[in-house]
Amino acid sequence: MSAAAQSVRTRFAPSPTGYLHIGGARTALFAWAFARHYGGQFVLRVEDTDLARSTPEAVQAIRDGMAWLGFSHDEGPFYQSERMARYREVIERMLAEGSAYHCYCTPAELEAMREEQRARGDKPRYDGRWRPENSAGREPPSGVAPAVRFRNPLDGVVAWDDLVKGPIRIANTELDDLVIARSDGTPTYNFCVVVDDHDMRITHVIRGDDHVNNTPRQINILRALGAPLPVYGHVPMIHGPDGLKLSKRHGAVSVLDYERQGFLPDAVVNYLARLGWSHGDDELFSRAQLIEWFDGSHLSQAPSQLDPEKFGWVNQHYLKATADGELARLLAPRLQARGVDPGAAAVDLAGVCALLKERCTTLEQIADEALMFYAPPAELDGELAALLTPAARALLADFAEVCATTPWNRDAIAAAIKSFVAQHGLKMPQLGVPLRVAVFGRRQTPGLDAVLAVLARDETIRRLRSA
Repeated sequence: MSAAAQSVRTRFAPSPTGYLHIGGARTALFAWAFARHYGGQFVLRVEDTDLARSTPEAVQAIRDGMAWLGFSHDEGPFYQSERMARYREVIERMLAEGSAYHCYCTPAELEAMREEQRARGDKPRYDGRWRPENSAGREPPSGVAPAVRFRNPLDGVVAWDDLVKGPIRIANTELDDLVIARSDGTPTYNFCVVVDDHDMRITHVIRGDDHVNNTPRQINILRALGAPLPVYGHVPMIHGPDGLKLSKRHGAVSVLDYERQGFLPDAVVNYLARLGWSHGDDELFSRAQLIEWFDGSHLSQAPSQLDPEKFGWVNQHYLKATADGELARLLAPRLQARGVDPGAAAVDLAGVCALLKERCTTLEQIADEALMFYAPPAELDGELAALLTPAARALLADFAEVCATTPWNRDAIAAAIKSFVAQHGLKMPQLGVPLRVAVFGRRQTPGLDAVLAVLARDETIRRLRSA
């Protein structure tokens, strides 16, 4: 049955043991976009059965990251830690039906079993000694709390048509009897996932390809429960620029790290979508276009490689496309964090954004560049100070008088600069370089007429006269 012929239900199911990783964000993006494309439901499930490592702070970090990216969920969040009674109910049913059984092996016995298998050159695996057909008449040892194992089929194959990788077949002889509940009664990951996907009526599971080995086990448990099988799609990992698995050594790997660095959420969504999926040669597209195009096809079978330069290029595109007033709103808290009052009367913040977004790739870069408008140059280093010669200072003093009578807009300032240079027989750098150093503390800025127009006339004159 095609996705369009059924009610699509996808899920994102992170483990809350840390931040929302960029790879997890891409998985969430694909599941979200697929559900939106087909008018289906996107479910958020928190797989927090590892109580020792799961934290409320991590749950909040994941939810904050998803909210920033705009991945709204239709149901949830559902917490596995709140579903223990349901898991126990299903385990009891499976024990009663014979699709699961108690295993009384101690950890020492299991390790000895594996050592013997390694010594023979065999693949280490559970040997099925407590399967009902192998343990008939044997008395359970006293004082040993049993685990519960799934009674995996002994022959046949598990096959599925993967949304990304195509047909996959795994022989049941490659699988052993999976522990579905530990000896302390806590259910295991693969079992909880199966029960959740069944109960939540998940039709499509899109996840990283590190889960491929889990899929045949989960399919067999679903079949034992008489449950319909979802369509599985396993997306290859994201690698760093060096071709190795993405990790902290590559810099930002948390979604909120990119927020802190000044990336826009639409840019992150656009860039992540192109890591492992394509629509022709399109590199830049809106969320609406992504949803329109994302039907589950054209997903890459090869790992994707993060390219920081291209990521910055995509973000710059979105910065340029953002209205100056909106950029000013986003920039204000970053300036406040730098000790600057973004409402300073001498500066048109929207005008600052209009100038700088053409040459910066992140909001943080814009904020750093914008500082030159909010404070006069600090004490200049030797190289810059040397540019303010007595002759240059005299020129600046004369130009300050011109500024006092010049209408303060870009065209008038450009005309005043051109006239001043001509009257004094100068080449443009002879005025432009010391003027930039005196007013902004740097040799290079956007066009002089543009930067001076953003800075109020009185502040410009004050800085010129203080040089």
